[in-house]
Amino acid sequence: MNFTKKLTAMAIATLLSASLAAAQSPTFFRIGTGGAGGTYFPIGGTIANGISAPPGARPCDKGGQCGVPGLIAIAQSTTASVFNNAAVQNGELEAGLAAADVTRSMYLGEGKFEGKPHPNLRIIANLFPEDLHLVLPKGGSINDLGDLEGKRVGIAQAGSGTQVAVLQMLEAWGVNRDNMDEAELNNSQSAERLADGQLDGYFYAAGWPVAAMVQLASTKGMDLHSFTEADLAKINEIIPAYIPSKIPAGVYEGVDYDVNTPAVSAMLVVSAEQDEELIYGITKALWNSNTRKLLDNGHAKGKQITVESSLDGVEALGVPLHAGAERFYREIGMID
Repeated sequence: MNFTKKLTAMAIATLLSASLAAAQSPTFFRIGTGGAGGTYFPIGGTIANGISAPPGARPCDKGGQCGVPGLIAIAQSTTASVFNNAAVQNGELEAGLAAADVTRSMYLGEGKFEGKPHPNLRIIANLFPEDLHLVLPKGGSINDLGDLEGKRVGIAQAGSGTQVAVLQMLEAWGVNRDNMDEAELNNSQSAERLADGQLDGYFYAAGWPVAAMVQLASTKGMDLHSFTEADLAKINEIIPAYIPSKIPAGVYEGVDYDVNTPAVSAMLVVSAEQDEELIYGITKALWNSNTRKLLDNGHAKGKQITVESSLDGVEALGVPLHAGAERFYREIGMID
């Protein structure tokens, strides 16, 4: 082989090596979720699994992963909505699960976030309804939220959408941090405190069934507060994103009655600065048949996550779709 041929062969080998390295270079995609005892974490894990296709993985058509080629998505446990949206805005997370009402308030910089807009927030999809659980000790009951005055109440973690909404609701019944003994705890901690008699009740918004409550119901037992129609209407007036919903009888052991309660939608949120092609691929992977199987066979709430409901309430929310997600929905005829 002469010198020129050797140089040509070396150049081709270098180009092939560079192409192979590029092809195998992974893209990491962190999804902020919530506490391990809630719903965000398992749902986030399922979504991460569905949209991933790590370098070297078997192709989808050969029984491998059917996500975005080269993508490694990871579900991270966080304090949920407020934290996730702030981290997405600041580039500390690539995506997050967050309640619709909190996402709107943070995007616009209104309410608790007055003067602090988060303009980078964008929506990939509406996921599922998060029902507000007001958990009481077994045999416990209240007439309305005003009865929590002077009580020991778990108001969820700081940084959670639940806490933001709950404090607004309680205020409408004259209850606030000054006249109750509040505890800022995650769902698992709240369930443990209630079981030990250290709380008179606690709030948590999540898609049922919630793992920590399943355990609580089957061990110490619990009851759930069922709101009246008038109270649900009052809550909807205060926080329009919270609409009347129902936790069916039998979801939790010993809770053999329908629970009327407010619910808010959970959204999958990303930053406007995320690459359009990447988010297009992620949205497409989220709604492929492989991810459908994962959602149907994972957490019970996964069955309610459908492409048909993916845009429900998004336009009214006032937070834009990401350009990549919009492109996908337009392609399949969901947007004109």
